[in-house]
Amino acid sequence: MKPFPFAAIVGQDEMKTAMVLTAIDPKIGGVLVFGDRGTGKSTAVRALAALLPPIEAVRGCPVNSERPGDCPEWAHVTDTTIIARPTPVVDLPLGVTEDRVTGALDIERALTRGEKAFEAGLLARANRGYLYIDEVNLLEDHIVDLLLDVAQSGENVVEREGLSIRHPARFVLVGSGNPEEGELRPQLLDRFGLSVEVKSPGDIETRIEVIRRRDAYENDNAAFMAEWTAQDADLRTAILAARKALPAMATSNLVLHDCASVCLALGSDGLRGELTLLRAARALAAFEGAAEVGRDHIRRTAPMALRHRLRRDPLDEAGTTARVARQLAEVLP
Repeated sequence: MKPFPFAAIVGQDEMKTAMVLTAIDPKIGGVLVFGDRGTGKSTAVRALAALLPPIEAVRGCPVNSERPGDCPEWAHVTDTTIIARPTPVVDLPLGVTEDRVTGALDIERALTRGEKAFEAGLLARANRGYLYIDEVNLLEDHIVDLLLDVAQSGENVVEREGLSIRHPARFVLVGSGNPEEGELRPQLLDRFGLSVEVKSPGDIETRIEVIRRRDAYENDNAAFMAEWTAQDADLRTAILAARKALPAMATSNLVLHDCASVCLALGSDGLRGELTLLRAARALAAFEGAAEVGRDHIRRTAPMALRHRLRRDPLDEAGTTARVARQLAEVLP
């Protein structure tokens, strides 16, 4: 059965917007989705895989290289045909071993042929795509450290068992979790470009619509998919158009000033907040067909770009979303 259509997800507009923005500009840096169980976090990620436009890649390349010359030597690629393949969305399960993530010596080949060869891991498969971690706050520390290194460099390096392997590993990191089950390490938290909070619907009409669509998906799948696949296709077309428009998107000095002013007022550490906010606002403007980035785009993307970058204030009992909204009202009236 095909994944639940992205366009058919009821509510959760901020989560859907954040994922669309990373599809337009992967440099935004990924999405962290925190919220209650059963609120569609995993469903949205699975749906994203079907929504994303395909990529052009070398057929025989294990790291999804765009051109034959980019294929790593250790892969010994013989079939260099360029094909269109779905944008990779790779699951990184809890309890995964480091060898499975980074890749390791191909034991079977070593035993049967006596050859020393590299077996690519999950990071190779996720290159030019998405790496999804469910319950990311429960991920083991040594895997977190590994992901931090790769996310920083965009390259996976394996130096062990007599192997010396390097390959590109540029992916959008998507994590989901329940805050009741533990917090995320600050170092990894800062690596996510956008952060969204999802909650169970608070009105009966929305809850009924969720049940109705899920029931139709499970019991009348053909008709349901026919209804919503077209809307997913329209959204895919809009994402492609936004990608083309993004490089020419005008950004005034006033917009740069607004980004810096908001981050300064919130006391966010470093400059990653400003850069992420600018990229997110620019992607939103391109998606909506605007000629330039405006203050409204900053207002609408600031909560998801900045709420997870705020320092804790023991004298302020307001949540991070409320603090961002308060500062936006003061800085960008």
